[in-house]
Amino acid sequence: MMLDKESALVEAILFLEAEPMDLKSICRISGLSKEVVLAVMEKIRNQYANEEHGIELIELGGGYLFSPKKEFWEVLKERYGKKQEGKLSRAALETLAIIAYSQPITRAEIENLRGVSADSMIKLLLSKNLIREVGKKDAPGKPVQYGTTKEFLKMFGLKSIADLPKLDEYEKERFELNG
Repeated sequence: MMLDKESALVEAILFLEAEPMDLKSICRISGLSKEVVLAVMEKIRNQYANEEHGIELIELGGGYLFSPKKEFWEVLKERYGKKQEGKLSRAALETLAIIAYSQPITRAEIENLRGVSADSMIKLLLSKNLIREVGKKDAPGKPVQYGTTKEFLKMFGLKSIADLPKLDEYEKERFELNG
């Protein structure tokens, strides 16, 4: 089974989508079965693995998308990495790490771990679409809880939160919420 037309259709769908597409959505849009889409994805992945291609099919946050190959990103990020305008400050990265490792987490819990106000860092990370509101904590005042976004996964090249580097015992204690 060649799957050339099916492969071309899925490739076109992924090209047109800016965000990672999950399997279910690709099946719905293409009208193809899950088995066919999985076979086509493998075919596309192998096709783009050749060094004549500058992009590859990657899995990100439970979805698939085309991305420049890592070896080209150093050259390209100056122009195409601008979506994240500027590097994040140490305080922003620290706040982002706390959210990533402790999510869902409230502003007060972040401040408890950091020891300083987190309002401006939360606003900055929200504006860069690296974190989002994921719910309300079942506590007095129903404080907003934050978690990371697909944009966060994309920025750090992670398939899911499970791919975050593992913490050693000292680091784990740093991210634990006491009480």
